[in-house]
Amino acid sequence: MVELPREIRGVMIPVTGGRVLLPNATVAEVITYTAPEAIEGAPAWLLGRLGWRGWRLPLFSLPMLAGHASEEDTRNARVTVLKGLGGSSKMPFIAMLAQGFPRLTTITSELLITTGDNNELGSGVHSEVLVRDDHAVIPDLGAIERLISEALAA
Repeated sequence: MVELPREIRGVMIPVTGGRVLLPNATVAEVITYTAPEAIEGAPAWLLGRLGWRGWRLPLFSLPMLAGHASEEDTRNARVTVLKGLGGSSKMPFIAMLAQGFPRLTTITSELLITTGDNNELGSGVHSEVLVRDDHAVIPDLGAIERLISEALAA
């Protein structure tokens, strides 16, 4: 039996209305926001495509996807480039709009508490958690990748 690590390095990413918690290994890079190319017929949460290292990345807003925000402020925004989990050669990376720089944090099972709220989590959200005293959401990146693929195919 494989022993799981006692702690993992995570990042708390500020987004409109809260924070997103992800493993540090999921984040490829944080870049300056530039206005994306619009995607005709895309849902509002799919903000467009950005150029990054030869790729055209779909840029999404997790708060808009989950129904927690109706629009985004992009004046001081950043873009968090995430490694795709689906193994798609067409979409090895996706981009999430952030409202600042991620903060590194160490996560242990003792520090990570599921809030257990019965609130509707919204699309693309796996769970709500507390890390120390910080409230955050853990996104369902697999579901988000599927939703992006479906929106791009439509």
